[in-house]
Amino acid sequence: MPHQNRVLPTGEIVAAPWRGAFTGNRGCLHDAGGRLGAVRWRHQNWVCCLTAFRGRWRPIMPPGRWTALFFWDEAAALAAGHRPCGECRHADYRRFMAAWEAAGLPGRGLVERDRVLHRARVTRDRRQVTHRAEAGKVPDGAFIRADGVVALAWRGAAIPWDGGYGAPAPLPDGMVEVLTPVPVVAVLRAGYELSPAFSTRG
Repeated sequence: MPHQNRVLPTGEIVAAPWRGAFTGNRGCLHDAGGRLGAVRWRHQNWVCCLTAFRGRWRPIMPPGRWTALFFWDEAAALAAGHRPCGECRHADYRRFMAAWEAAGLPGRGLVERDRVLHRARVTRDRRQVTHRAEAGKVPDGAFIRADGVVALAWRGAAIPWDGGYGAPAPLPDGMVEVLTPVPVVAVLRAGYELSPAFSTRG
């Protein structure tokens, strides 16, 4: 049975059979039996990491240590509020931070920027922070929701996501709910491109 460690673009952490293209970290969220409780983060530096790096191997849920979370792709990780790791994804991290500066976002150092991102991604009662925007102005790589359908905005289309991507459809008309946090949307709009590991595999 899969662990409850797959993170959806909606921010939920669920047990699902699919394998993630990326992993991530928010601290230790599980108990001795590998079960998640009410806590969904232990710190504010939520990162998105490679699943393999320099031959290192770590157990998924070691007692008292970090909980390995998994994302379908980088777009899903960004929607959930994670940023590239500064170690295993150093080049992506530098590109992300360069786009952060180009977008004129606040925060002079990493700690301040993580605080800015944290306020924009989740409320204290663990609800995902969303905002509304015109569908045609949502940048590639951001997730939207319209009429209950979660989809990725990508190259002028909306690609529905439900444990994998479906067939591209036209972007909705008018306003949509944007799941990707406001600062990340600004980073995407400023030119940050998704990692080559991004895939619309269905």
